Amino acid sequence: MNPRSRGRILHALGLIAVLVFTIFPFFWMVSSSFKTQADLLASPPVWLFRPTLANYADVFADQKVIDAVVNSLIVALGSTGLSVILGTPAAFALARYEFRGKSDLWFWFISNRFISPIVLALPIYLLALQLRILDTHLVLILVYVTFILPIVIWISTDQFRSIPRELEEAARLEGASQFDIFRRIYLPLGLPGIAVSAIFGFIFSWNELLYALVLTRRAVQTAPVVATSFMSGYELPWGKIMATGTVIVLPVTIFALLVSRHMVRGLTMGATK
Repeated sequence: MNPRSRGRILHALGLIAVLVFTIFPFFWMVSSSFKTQADLLASPPVWLFRPTLANYADVFADQKVIDAVVNSLIVALGSTGLSVILGTPAAFALARYEFRGKSDLWFWFISNRFISPIVLALPIYLLALQLRILDTHLVLILVYVTFILPIVIWISTDQFRSIPRELEEAARLEGASQFDIFRRIYLPLGLPGIAVSAIFGFIFSWNELLYALVLTRRAVQTAPVVATSFMSGYELPWGKIMATGTVIVLPVTIFALLVSRHMVRGLTMGATK
């Protein structure tokens, strides 16, 4: 066997190992959601079993879970939409204009991602307590915007920089205003990057647990918080926990698979000119 063939085989084996390591937790969660409590607690683990939908029946019969999914949807859509509305004009200004303090502003946006969320949990809680917005959709949306906005600006700025300036100059000769140039040229051509940043923001908002756990009580609990609330008592309902986790993860997973082509396109457009 020549070195090139050996290298390809090792590369394929490595990819298979990574794929199995990545997918197995998801597979275990989904398969466990169809098991009875006895099968879940069996030792050694039961691989062949008769599936049951009782766990999903319990989940969808629990109004708390349904309300939590709705809350997650409101918060994720609100924070993502607001981040895109605020971030795309900022990205356009950073990509096409030179002004004093531009490099410092760019570094400030990017450095926000360097801060560990746990460091800000207590100050944000005290601030929300003073403003009396604890246990509301608004507090989660505002907090998530601070984390999503740098992602939107970072990816969208790179997309806007890859758009030829000749298009903007031609539009100016036709009498287009700056707003028209942004709306008719930069937004359509930069849509893949904007879509990617929106996808990342939605996934972050949907899955985030720390701030949702700290800033909510009962009225606005999100799906991840409700999923953790089952882990109490002496006998954990593992089937219901796994079914709830599947209900939470599956919509985002399907959405990511459907838009994966656009994600790759958006991430690679700004890399080449």
